[in-house]
Amino acid sequence: MTDFPADGFALFPDRSVVALRVNGELKDLATTVTADDQVEPVTIDSADGLSILRHSTAHVLAQAVQRVKPQANLGIGPPVTDGFYYDFQVDEPFTPEDLKVIKKEMERIVRENQRFVRRVVTDEEARAELADEPFKLELIGLKGGSAEAAEGASVEVGAGELTIYDNVTRDGETAWKDLCRGPHVPGTRLIGNGWDLTRIAGAYWRGSEKNPQLQRIYGTAWPTKDELRAYQHRLEEAAKRDHRKLGKELDLFSFPDEIGPGLSVFHPKGGIIRYEIERYMRERLLASGYEVVNTPHITKGDLFMTSGHLQWYADGMYPPMVLDEVVDADGHVSREGQEYYLKPMNCPFHNLIFRSRGRSYRELPLRLSEFGSVYRYEKSGTLSGLTRVRGMTQDDTHIYVTADQVKGELTHSLDFVLQTLRDYGLNDFYLELSTKEDGNPKFIGDDALWTEATETLREVAEASGLELVPDPGGAAFYGPKISVQARDAIGRTWQMSTIQLDFNQPERFELEYTGPDGEKHRPVMIHRALFGSVERFFAILLEHYAGAFPVWLSPVQVVAVPVAAEYGDYLQGIVADLKSKGVRAEADHSDDRMQKKIRTHTTQKVPLMLIAGEQDRSNGTVSFRFRDGTQLNGIPVDEAVGRITGAIAARTLVNTAEDLA
Repeated sequence: MTDFPADGFALFPDRSVVALRVNGELKDLATTVTADDQVEPVTIDSADGLSILRHSTAHVLAQAVQRVKPQANLGIGPPVTDGFYYDFQVDEPFTPEDLKVIKKEMERIVRENQRFVRRVVTDEEARAELADEPFKLELIGLKGGSAEAAEGASVEVGAGELTIYDNVTRDGETAWKDLCRGPHVPGTRLIGNGWDLTRIAGAYWRGSEKNPQLQRIYGTAWPTKDELRAYQHRLEEAAKRDHRKLGKELDLFSFPDEIGPGLSVFHPKGGIIRYEIERYMRERLLASGYEVVNTPHITKGDLFMTSGHLQWYADGMYPPMVLDEVVDADGHVSREGQEYYLKPMNCPFHNLIFRSRGRSYRELPLRLSEFGSVYRYEKSGTLSGLTRVRGMTQDDTHIYVTADQVKGELTHSLDFVLQTLRDYGLNDFYLELSTKEDGNPKFIGDDALWTEATETLREVAEASGLELVPDPGGAAFYGPKISVQARDAIGRTWQMSTIQLDFNQPERFELEYTGPDGEKHRPVMIHRALFGSVERFFAILLEHYAGAFPVWLSPVQVVAVPVAAEYGDYLQGIVADLKSKGVRAEADHSDDRMQKKIRTHTTQKVPLMLIAGEQDRSNGTVSFRFRDGTQLNGIPVDEAVGRITGAIAARTLVNTAEDLA
């Protein structure tokens, strides 16, 4: 039995425990607790444990950099998904050779088993100790406002006390120190050998182009070497599936310099995939009681002032265009111009459609849906293929309901989302509940309404039976949301659909409906986007399938390859029949040898190849060849056509002969 007070080492001697959660807060294992404290162990393989491991590895990286380059100044070094980074100001950019030297130094620090020792300091003491670190001094001055300080700054300073972590050697000497909130693993040896440095990048201090550009070193850290190798294997597989690479190889889309960064064009093959994605979604919407609307790409700024976007989202919007100014012959302005904005969101427009005439409770739920193009001024450094763009099309739905319809409609929306995603081939989900951060002025509206909305979403999410993960502070400025997180074919997680509950915009737009009592009532608004954006969803599907789409989504569904030119007419007749049934089929009459044709179309991920020679022509049959090289021979033409159209109708993924059996 443990005697109290006691520290974490006494309570949890298991070496897999690297930290404590004391009364809900993460603490170092060296923390002393009493019998009255609620204490939980944090293991190295838990989500919190991995973040602590990665942040500790970031400290080892920073110490190694300053051993190799003593004049390097420290920026910020937070844990991130699957790893960590640390920013440095150095005279010359890091090179791959520098990384090799830094890794060797990190290995030495790990072997030294330096202890991470927490020390509370005053602002003045911190400034004195870190006098040679200008970026740390700046963060000290921002203590209490770390949310606005910089991305990742919360690992350094917060609203509470200021702390420094010393790296202490076996003989009790402080080898290095850093401004940090912690916690950390007890000692560097626990970092082990499951880590690596991955890449170098540039990054502006505090994310602003007006600030100095720093050098960022990224790394990853895992509890074991085997887990590191598994992660590296996933990275290799992800590189093969990179939608930017596949988009070029399969001639699907591009980003012409003449148009501008973050603005894509879809080529014919990519266009047909996108068409099929949208077509099926529209079918599902209409069959489920949604009504289709359409709105313009620009609007007067007053609309976004009413919605709140100009107050809370202006940094993500394109600058205004001043239009409609009237100037007389003498150059005097007789009518002031108006500011117009490219729309970043569709919801204000849908509110105007709702408000365009009187509404009755009998019309609710009213589900307005649009494939609406929106434009967001993302910083150039954040753009990433189709997953982060400046121009996108959202499958945006806004649903207006009475208060007693909210829960049922949220359940309907979540069921709709999950079933539709399954139809596209995504089946592994969990849910995330994004809530407001108390005291953050970004979140508008009455606290009681926020609480009601959050609890309603929580009930609906829990009723789905899916795992529910909290996302504190991740809500939209007008309300909490559920997001569907989907895992792809190689286990990566993508945020997919969002369902947001909004009591605020109906108030701001003074939306009303007449209830059964004859009185005016305020509707509740639900925001629902299944894809997020068509572009991003396209990229996710492209990587999920590695370009080998199900037959219904494939830009070319069937290619006919004759064994010799004399069998071309026979196959052309089958192709014509398939085309008459809506199949995207073509015959390859090129002069290439048959085997080269097969290689070409296999490389292009065509799901079905039809091959015919003398025996097939004589017997009225055809042979199938599949992506994996397997074949089905001697299939009667009518049966072959039926199998093809059946696979399309069933949205089947066909890679092997068994898939079409």
